[in-house]
Amino acid sequence: MKKLFLELTLLAFISLFFLTCKHDPYYLNDPEPIISTNCSPDTVYFVNDVLPLLQSSCALSGCHDASSAQSRVIMTDYVNIVQTGHVKPGNPKSSRLYKVITGKGEEDMPPSPQSPMTSQQTDLIYKWIDQGAWNLQCLLEDCDTNIFTFSGAVWPVIQNTCLGCHSGNNPGAGIFLTDYQSISAIAADPRFMGAITHTAPYIFMPQNSNQLSDCRITQFRKWIAAGMPDN
Repeated sequence: MKKLFLELTLLAFISLFFLTCKHDPYYLNDPEPIISTNCSPDTVYFVNDVLPLLQSSCALSGCHDASSAQSRVIMTDYVNIVQTGHVKPGNPKSSRLYKVITGKGEEDMPPSPQSPMTSQQTDLIYKWIDQGAWNLQCLLEDCDTNIFTFSGAVWPVIQNTCLGCHSGNNPGAGIFLTDYQSISAIAADPRFMGAITHTAPYIFMPQNSNQLSDCRITQFRKWIAAGMPDN
């Protein structure tokens, strides 16, 4: 009887331990993305949607790249983003990352003189965290080379991968990419395509990120060949 009592007590203690001890979800420590070819338009895919935005807006030299790591925050990859950004899966409003990009934390990010994120961008990160902050990747890119308008193809890519560095009072290399006029002016220079196609000796763009997909590059080529219309 005494042995049974001890076993039951031990079982109750173990159960209480696991109920009260909070652990981060296992996947937050996994650097490998979960790849999907059956993608949903209602799902935020970290690799496709969130990572390029944070790399272009935050993972800059002197800010939150691996070597600078201001405030011990690194925004270069999934594991560092969720850990140093104190991302709380399912709870955006308690996540430090969401607080700082919406101006509700101890500091605002991106810092002045960089332009703040748009409400569309902060909503995207909110939705990603709310959905569990998973490291998801969609291999079926939502891209059509027959669409190469400024508003439908060029501007969304610039906004998500370039604007964080090329805006504000001190844009990267002194280059503004904030509107049609500034983008069309720089796109007319052959160095622009050299940069996004990662052709030496040009500086590869986007910096600290993967090269744009072949489809995205084709859209830029077609838009430039068409005379860079404001459409």
